Amino acid sequence: MINNLEKNKKLWMIVAGLSLIAALIGVFYQDVYSKVISSDVLPGVVSQDIITIIISLILLILSLTINKNDIKKQIISLSFISYLIYGYGIYVIEQIYNPLYLLYIAIVALSFWSLVYSLINIRQKKLENIKLTKTIRYLTIGFLIFIPILFYSIWISELIPLMRTGKKLEFMFSIYIMDMLFVLPAFLISAYLIIKRKLLGYVFAPLLFFKAFTLLFSVGLGSLIKPLFNQTSNQGENIFYITLSVIFLALAVLNYYDLDFENK
Repeated sequence: MINNLEKNKKLWMIVAGLSLIAALIGVFYQDVYSKVISSDVLPGVVSQDIITIIISLILLILSLTINKNDIKKQIISLSFISYLIYGYGIYVIEQIYNPLYLLYIAIVALSFWSLVYSLINIRQKKLENIKLTKTIRYLTIGFLIFIPILFYSIWISELIPLMRTGKKLEFMFSIYIMDMLFVLPAFLISAYLIIKRKLLGYVFAPLLFFKAFTLLFSVGLGSLIKPLFNQTSNQGENIFYITLSVIFLALAVLNYYDLDFENK
């Protein structure tokens, strides 16, 4: 699917290695966050680092083993790259000015441009005979539209009081920026492409679903491990994010296995 796959794999390997280093330090030397993260946010940061370790290891393995005919594995790799852009983009925007900050910038820059490089090198001919069953296609379109409606509604309802009072958030404002400017529009664009039977839409959908699963699961995990940090876990929040992450995982798996690349 991707031209110059070997060059892309080298970029993926570098990104995976850097993110693995950053996440390992974050998990096993949590003092690195002591001056820049409040205690109530720390469980979420540590959970994200845990997920990043897993993602980075898988991406390293894929970078070493994937070949030009592994189209579905290439899609998974791109979803992991997208996760790293989002995850470390949050650290950069939130001004996590610890000793790893320049590493965070390097990860975001390399991840973003490696994703761009991969996407512009997609061979359209390899997607000409791509197929998705009607049921999965409609289900995918439905969720690609529903999720932006859901989260735009939630985020806007949280922003309106801030807009009325002029209050500024100390942490987590990056979520509004990343979601409303980039992620949610990407869902809608992917839905439009699939409706119009544009081939790239079939690539973007599982990519977005895999990325959404990893991000939402890390949020749910962060809430679950709060008792380890002497904090109260919100069961409603746990159920919401874990359930939503499982739904995204199911959608990603359904798309992954249902996609058919004829004459690949």
